[in-house]
Amino acid sequence: MGSSVTTVALQLALALVMFGLGLSLTVGDFARVGRSPKAVLIALTLQLLVLPAVCFGLVLAFDLPPLLAVGLMLLAASPGGTTANLFSHLFRGDVALNITLTAVNSLIAVVTLPLITNLAIAYFDPADGGDLGLQLGKTLQVFVIVLVPVALGMLVRHRATAFADRMDKQVRILSAVVLALVIVGTIVAEREDFFGYLSDVGLPALLFCLASLTAGFFVPRALGVVQRQAIASAFEIGVHNGTLAIAVAISVLDSVELAVPAAVYSVLMFPVAALFGWAISRTADREVPAEAPAGA
Repeated sequence: MGSSVTTVALQLALALVMFGLGLSLTVGDFARVGRSPKAVLIALTLQLLVLPAVCFGLVLAFDLPPLLAVGLMLLAASPGGTTANLFSHLFRGDVALNITLTAVNSLIAVVTLPLITNLAIAYFDPADGGDLGLQLGKTLQVFVIVLVPVALGMLVRHRATAFADRMDKQVRILSAVVLALVIVGTIVAEREDFFGYLSDVGLPALLFCLASLTAGFFVPRALGVVQRQAIASAFEIGVHNGTLAIAVAISVLDSVELAVPAAVYSVLMFPVAALFGWAISRTADREVPAEAPAGA
């Protein structure tokens, strides 16, 4: 996994995922922030400030080894993944809000991901991590692998909308396959130590996933955001872009161990997000009869 061939392959895989994201975006998705400012502001505050703080607390509470601690913080700094849109669609969330949040957060992550990762590296100081850190050159590398493919995807959609619509489903499926291969590759590369890592980081990753989904749904609801937008917020915050976190760990920071928390999280988040979606859907169904008279 540490070879140059693997690094290039991983960057190409991430480029494909981000290009697929771009195929689903238009300039109007950024402009939509002005139509749902409250929901967007709450979700971004949770994703950029609150959840990294929660993750930091979990890392300290479980006394994770330094590299795993930095790896989990790197995941917390990663924006929502394209799979968040799928979960939002399945459980009747506001998919347009998901797309807007992903678009905005992918831009912001170019700054916040290196910032949070560097702060984590400075704090936990992984002595066996070699020359870790996202200096200017590596930060520019993150910029290139995140935003350039997205911009190209948006350009294709603008110039050939029908083609982008036809390709959207196939690229989503391929992106899911890519994520699965990236996870498997990470596990295989660390197979001798993986189950030890799993025992260390499995429970913190699970709790972080649950905290992300729960805060993403209930905080917006408590602040007056409608149900569909709260569902979108929950999945946008709870379904992180594991491919990005793994790619940055391996191809930018040159550490497979740093990628393990993102791989573990990515395995856990699918069943957890599905169960969470089922639970809040049942809650929403029970609320419908009570709300009906008010609209009569």
